[in-house]
Amino acid sequence: MKIICYQTGANQKQLAALTEGERVYNLPYTDFLDLLEKAEETNQTCLKLVEQAIEDSLPIQEKVQDLSLLVPVSSYEVWASGVTYSKSRDARNVEAKVTTGSYYDKVYDAKRPEIFLKSTERRTIGPNTSLYIRSDSDWQIPEPELGLVLSKTGKIVGYTIGNDLSSRDIEGENPLYLPQAKIWKHSCSIGPAIRLAETVQDPYDFTITCRIFRDGKKVFDDHASTSLLKRSYDELVSYLMQDNEVFDGTVLLTGTCVIPDDDFTLQDGDKVEIEIPGIGVLSNPVKQLSAIHQ
Repeated sequence: MKIICYQTGANQKQLAALTEGERVYNLPYTDFLDLLEKAEETNQTCLKLVEQAIEDSLPIQEKVQDLSLLVPVSSYEVWASGVTYSKSRDARNVEAKVTTGSYYDKVYDAKRPEIFLKSTERRTIGPNTSLYIRSDSDWQIPEPELGLVLSKTGKIVGYTIGNDLSSRDIEGENPLYLPQAKIWKHSCSIGPAIRLAETVQDPYDFTITCRIFRDGKKVFDDHASTSLLKRSYDELVSYLMQDNEVFDGTVLLTGTCVIPDDDFTLQDGDKVEIEIPGIGVLSNPVKQLSAIHQ
């Protein structure tokens, strides 16, 4: 069972359930946070409440592919984990122009993981909305990641797809530039759905595929599995929760394991697709941020 949010013809947000048969049922909740709050109040799972809500209702006539999908959860904050895959560690070393003994090698093997604030509610976009590439960077890539959707107690209530757009040259110049390499307008996309945790048999068996198109042609296509993740989800969540206030609907991205070649950078007009079977395809066009303001 998946949860989506779409824009109605009256320009209103509508939360809905998407079944395995791709049927869409409107839900009587204002948003995913409302559903999560109700589950906590009644000591029930989100899945149970959704099943109760759609039990005696009919699906809408529209197909999911015909809906204008929005961010499935209005997260106050999106956090991200870094260097959780060996491929990510190696890529960071290339950026920093080092071979061994770097900060990235140390954090990969350290007890404490790298966790950083990636985005806020107003900075996070959903499916089919444009990602913006920075005007002061010459080396920018998407970072396809599995996102954990959390309750305020740190419980994993769902899984989604995240795109942690990153400026490799800015981070490589100095690790203290990490916030600038990670956070700017439209640098994080989430969606297209939330797969409820109760319906996932093995969350370490997700395949993440990233495809990039330029002028209608595919210029990048690669995939990897979350089974390659060095750290457990519970471990990452525990460090996020440590002495920290976490809000309902917080998304924690778990790191990237699919990285374009070192000579690749996104360009204006590209399109990025990230697919995780069982969750969906997160698709976003790419725009040059400096061109937006001209």
